[in-house]
Amino acid sequence: MLTVRAYVPADANQTSDIFQRAIRQVASRDYNQAQVDAWAKVDDREAWAKRRSSRPTWIAQHASVPVGFADLEADGHLDMMFVHPDYQGIGAASLLLTAIEAEARKQGLGCIFTEASLTARPFFERRGFLVLASQTVEKRGQMLENFRMEKLLR
Repeated sequence: MLTVRAYVPADANQTSDIFQRAIRQVASRDYNQAQVDAWAKVDDREAWAKRRSSRPTWIAQHASVPVGFADLEADGHLDMMFVHPDYQGIGAASLLLTAIEAEARKQGLGCIFTEASLTARPFFERRGFLVLASQTVEKRGQMLENFRMEKLLR
């Protein structure tokens, strides 16, 4: 059974673990090892926890186990959405996106936008996001391709 709940500070280590595993075990299909190592690194757990608490963040749970998380900034930016590799394909990301869209509508936002990885682009396209631009971003000296995407909310 999948559910979504609000992030609490005690979730910091689990969200960091989900983030790192998703990149190392899933996104690694689309990025080389140096890119994965640069992207998946969490230098400061305290800063990570503070960032998660600074905006609405949701946790997807399978039974009582956190399996994914996503957040939404005040301007409609979906900054992070990651699902643990062992729980890919069970609807966790879709459930998180539903929560994000509901919150965005509640805040009166007309759209949400994200920078989707090569790996995540198909997920977002299937859910109504359009690619605005391909871009290259730098992470710890490595260049990674991603896509600026947007979804208009109706």
